[in-house]
Amino acid sequence: MATIIGFDFGTGHIGVATGNTFTKTATGQKAIKAKDGIPNQQELDKLFKTWMPNLIVVGLPLNMDGTEQLMTHRARKFGNRLSQNYKLKVVFVDERLTSASAKEEIFETGGFRALAKDKGAIDSLSAVTILEQYFSENT
Repeated sequence: MATIIGFDFGTGHIGVATGNTFTKTATGQKAIKAKDGIPNQQELDKLFKTWMPNLIVVGLPLNMDGTEQLMTHRARKFGNRLSQNYKLKVVFVDERLTSASAKEEIFETGGFRALAKDKGAIDSLSAVTILEQYFSENT
């Protein structure tokens, strides 16, 4: 059984989810604060120390037509830096529509107030969707 950590890269918050290859399920974790896409290193280190993952999955934000954009390159850079720092393989997963799906789910349960309350929750729910997509495509 391998533990996997998934990320939804963003410039203000980076959504986080954890899961494993046995249950093939993902659970949202507290989003990591970021400054212009650079994550809080202490929060990141704590996350990796706590979960000790075997693999990293990072959502790749592509345009609807599949072409790359500025955020695509920033997410790749983030993933590559994680790979270097933690000596783990990174798999990139197409994340088109994950944020929209997460917002829809949060809105259904708590309305506009829930959406406005915690931006990090949207990012972490997106990370859950990214990780679940990885499981459905790779296991």
